[in-house]
Amino acid sequence: MNILIVLTSHAELGNTGEKTGFWVEEFAAPYYVLADAGATITLASPKGGQPPIDPKSEAPDAQTPATERFDMDQELKDKLSQTLILSDLKAEDFDAVFYPGGHGPLWDLANDSHSIQLIENFIKQEKPVALVCHAPAALVKVKAADGDPLVQGKLVTGFSNSEEAAVELTDVVPFLLEDELKKLGGLYSKGADWSSYVIKDGFLITGQNPGSSEEAARELLEALEK
Repeated sequence: MNILIVLTSHAELGNTGEKTGFWVEEFAAPYYVLADAGATITLASPKGGQPPIDPKSEAPDAQTPATERFDMDQELKDKLSQTLILSDLKAEDFDAVFYPGGHGPLWDLANDSHSIQLIENFIKQEKPVALVCHAPAALVKVKAADGDPLVQGKLVTGFSNSEEAAVELTDVVPFLLEDELKKLGGLYSKGADWSSYVIKDGFLITGQNPGSSEEAARELLEALEK
């Protein structure tokens, strides 16, 4: 099993002067689920190198068993510091792709032509694509084979408007993910705020929030075993 994990390279939280990036749990939990199942994992980001970590995801109240394992895992930290440049990679070299969230993807992966093409190719090749929390933002410009938005008519989830309001970033983000997915014709649904909620529709797997990341990775594994 060769699995690609794509992380954001975007570090600025709008015009707030604060930092963002990827959310540690949304990377660590899926990574270990997949690695422990025997997957070979490649890490990539638009700019390559060390992707920015959202500092809030390193706060004490954001820690989980997976993040604690990551904190002790120097080998994985070294690997993370050397992500490959996304434009150098091709869907045909992997069996599936996973996108962790954090607010960063709203700015870069939503608009990154290489990421858009990569997802389109994974879907064309009938390979699973999993995205959690804000990472479904990477789908907003992705097209299906017929030219319609990929999410149109598909069951999807992602970070909800109520969760965005709870973290007080409704007026900071470039768009509200729930609204955007609905606008594109996605059949959006959500679970309770901060609870694990994952939806699979064909080869597309989406998770609502950080707590959904492990379940999304397990869904990805299940899809690969079929």
